[in-house]
Amino acid sequence: MSKTITKNNKKETISNKSEFKTKLMRINMGPQHPSTHGVLRLVVDLEGEVVAAVKPQIGYLHTGFEKTMENRSYMQNVTYPNRMDYTASFSHDLAYVLSAEKLMDAVVPIRAQRVRVLLTELNRIASHLIYFATGLLDMGALTLYFYTMREREDILDLFEMIAGARMNYGYFRIGGLAYDVPEGFEEKLRAFISKFPKMMQQYADLFAKNDIFLARSKGIGVLSQEIALDYAMTGPSLRATGVGLDFRKAAPYSGYEDYDFNVPTATAGDVYSRFMVRFEEMGESLKIVEQALNRLEPGPIKDPSRHISLPPRDELASSMEAVIFHFKLVTEGFHPAKAESYVATESARGELGYFLVSDGGSMPYRVKVRVPSLINLQALESACKGGLFADLVMTLASFDPILGDIDK
Repeated sequence: MSKTITKNNKKETISNKSEFKTKLMRINMGPQHPSTHGVLRLVVDLEGEVVAAVKPQIGYLHTGFEKTMENRSYMQNVTYPNRMDYTASFSHDLAYVLSAEKLMDAVVPIRAQRVRVLLTELNRIASHLIYFATGLLDMGALTLYFYTMREREDILDLFEMIAGARMNYGYFRIGGLAYDVPEGFEEKLRAFISKFPKMMQQYADLFAKNDIFLARSKGIGVLSQEIALDYAMTGPSLRATGVGLDFRKAAPYSGYEDYDFNVPTATAGDVYSRFMVRFEEMGESLKIVEQALNRLEPGPIKDPSRHISLPPRDELASSMEAVIFHFKLVTEGFHPAKAESYVATESARGELGYFLVSDGGSMPYRVKVRVPSLINLQALESACKGGLFADLVMTLASFDPILGDIDK
């Protein structure tokens, strides 16, 4: 329909037909938002309810751990790695000490290696329990949170028993462990091992066949194997696309070649696959924990070289030599030869490694941490683009990002 009007003694025809154009709406998610799983800002472009683009904006945590570690001795630096991934602290502790030990050609006793593997795998389970608790919470499923936190508390009790803390443990040392496991630890751990399979079955009964969970996860946030490899993704998020890369198998460290376990994979690359790969991983980690505990025999827990490890505390009262070594290590630290080192490890989120450069001093010349959360987060847009905005939170949660692991 149109009408004619007279303007400046001229007749003009005006059409009432309007041309509708869809405009993108840009919104911010975070950085102060519980569903972003940390201080992460997402700049989201929406076309109606459909995600047109997602740009993660990082840097809000401002930790600067890498630069700080370049100004501390190798021994002092055991304080910092566990603060980067506060849900899987032992993974960072292990990755750092392995790289430092490579610089020093350290000889780590078998018992220390067994304890390291045991604790790191327990921590992997604890991390995945948080993943399920918060991930299901993002879709409104509250019940599983209380179930998973129940078992996580048992694991944290074990960590508190062995390290005196429930997070940021600092128990691993370059050359071994700070001290041996306490009396009663093994019995308490066996009690947890015996009951955890039953608890996992409870989790599965609650969510694995739930219609709402299946509708919110199957076919949602699909990431192809090609894109995952292009972004150099690792960990469960990569294995959910069908690539069975696990550095515990591909490049064994800390004696992982001695353990019998499987590497769970899936092929769909969606939210459901990423959840279920992690669920199966908990069972495999429990198998490793049990094997490590059964092989835990008495023996030393530190490199015998006093150029790396502090002498036993009881020697300080009777040996002046022990006092001198203790004083020199604490005040000066040790001096690796000029070299570089890197050891790839498998954290709860993927490949984790510390690249250390030594210039011959007591402090590393350069520290660069290859963290999985930062790498995996880059693929978020590919997984979300074209999907509904309502599914973005679930897709983000399925990648399991930790912001301390990113802003380092």
